[in-house]
Amino acid sequence: MKKKVISLLLISAMTASMVAGCGDSSSSDTQKGDSKSATTVDDGHTLTVWAWDASFNIPALQAAADDYKANVDKDFVLNIEEQSQSSDIETAITTAGSAGDYSTLPDIVLFQDHYFRQYHTNYPDAWVSANDADIKWDDFSQEKLSFSTIDGEHFGVPVDNGTVIFAYRTDLLEQAGYTVDDMTGISWKDFIEVGKKVYEKTGKYLLAMDGDGNDLFYMMLQAEGLSQFKDGTPNFTDNEQLKEIMQVLKDMIDNNVLYLANDWSDYTDQAIQGDMVAGVMNGNWIIPTIEKVADNSGKWEITSLPTLKGGEGYASNGGSSLYITSNCKQTDLAKKFLAYTFGGGSYADKGTSATYDNALKKGGVITTYAPAGKSDVYNEGVEYFNNQPIYSKIVEMGTKVQTVEQSDFHYDARKKLATALINIKGGANIDDELKTAEDDLKFTMGL
Repeated sequence: MKKKVISLLLISAMTASMVAGCGDSSSSDTQKGDSKSATTVDDGHTLTVWAWDASFNIPALQAAADDYKANVDKDFVLNIEEQSQSSDIETAITTAGSAGDYSTLPDIVLFQDHYFRQYHTNYPDAWVSANDADIKWDDFSQEKLSFSTIDGEHFGVPVDNGTVIFAYRTDLLEQAGYTVDDMTGISWKDFIEVGKKVYEKTGKYLLAMDGDGNDLFYMMLQAEGLSQFKDGTPNFTDNEQLKEIMQVLKDMIDNNVLYLANDWSDYTDQAIQGDMVAGVMNGNWIIPTIEKVADNSGKWEITSLPTLKGGEGYASNGGSSLYITSNCKQTDLAKKFLAYTFGGGSYADKGTSATYDNALKKGGVITTYAPAGKSDVYNEGVEYFNNQPIYSKIVEMGTKVQTVEQSDFHYDARKKLATALINIKGGANIDDELKTAEDDLKFTMGL
């Protein structure tokens, strides 16, 4: 039976800006926080959480609060103290850790995945293990859990899904004689040939990326099952696949296949929304940016990534999880709340989850909890993406992302490699630039 088209309500939520406003409801109290102190209550029913993004993370937390209140504890209250940005929480933990006083923190914080290991290393006493929470960890993307698992011990409960999508404008591909099926399982070499034809026929680039905050290296390497690090040190100069990727990216630039944007605004506002591209590859959180161009509804479809030798590639980029802080006086309550909502307990109990379904409908938050991908909401066709059931597809792709070595210096590596590519674009030698990038990163790491 043909899947029904997703409702107008869900389309509106998914196309909303990631920084738009969100209202309150009876089961929680959403308020602006100042990241300096938190309102904590020790009454057996109330928790306080810090999070950012009023149109994304906040509605997801609201959905969880409503689910827990309706099905577990009618007296439950979740105080959601909205922070302006993720760095507010990072600053608060740094300040508390430096003072040796974590009493200023809330019960739970939302924290960026790529930063957690660094903050666990620097402030190990700030966190409470979630290892004994009633969660079936094997039902989640193991790559997602790798960020928040330290020495085999779970600390974070996943909220969103960073699985990378490659979205293509089907109308522009068609003008060049291709379909999305032709782009599925393709090699990067063949991708370049398609991109040259697309540019010739349409004047559009087949790929774009922020040249300063360039995530292509990480995503392309992960699709090969590789990391930018090996045994805790940068792996640039001896990484043959990274060298090959650098050459691929250079060839893309030279042949008008890749548009290297000047900054994030140029990437999102000019390249993607300014109708410069026929393809977008990034974490699926890029979907609302794509959807802002209403005239392109029905013209996009998604698939997996190309790889160096051909075959479908899978990667993840970005995302966050929820962590219990050492200031939490009700750790049992925090674990029960997280386990039932974002931990899949509601789904296991009822075969459906109001947390996952409403987080998706109201905030566009896609889970990495694999069973949730079977729900009716996740399997509805999305009109903007030519009625593809993209959410169930993203969850399924997330289960195939390979776990690779992570580092506290992830963003430092990104910066060094981005600089290297810009220099290579200008004519510098690949081997020389990778050597410089590796030496600079080792210096930053104190190696």
